Amino acid sequence: MVRHIVMYMFKEGVNKQEAIQVIDEALTPLVGQIPGLRHLEVRLSFNGMDYALYSEFDSKEALENYAVHPLHLAAKDQFSHFIASRVAADYEV
Repeated sequence: MVRHIVMYMFKEGVNKQEAIQVIDEALTPLVGQIPGLRHLEVRLSFNGMDYALYSEFDSKEALENYAVHPLHLAAKDQFSHFIASRVAADYEV
C-alpha cells in the first residue's frame, strides 16, 4: 500500500471553508471510481499549511495512474485556481 500526503497553501483572499468544500466534493467521490484509490480525506490544517490531503493507494502504479486519470484531472480543474503552492510525500507501508 502507498500513502500519499499533500499539503497546500491557498492564494491570498481565498475563503478557506468554501475552498475546502469544493475540493472535498470534487475529490472524495473518486474513491471507488479510480482503480487502486482506497481512501481519501481533505481537511483544513491548523499548523502552517491551509489544508491537507491524505490518500491511500494499492500500489505506486495505482498512484501514478491516479495522477493522470481523466476523473482526477477534471476534479483538479474545479479547484486548482485556489492553490498557491503544495508539497507532497509518498511512501509505502
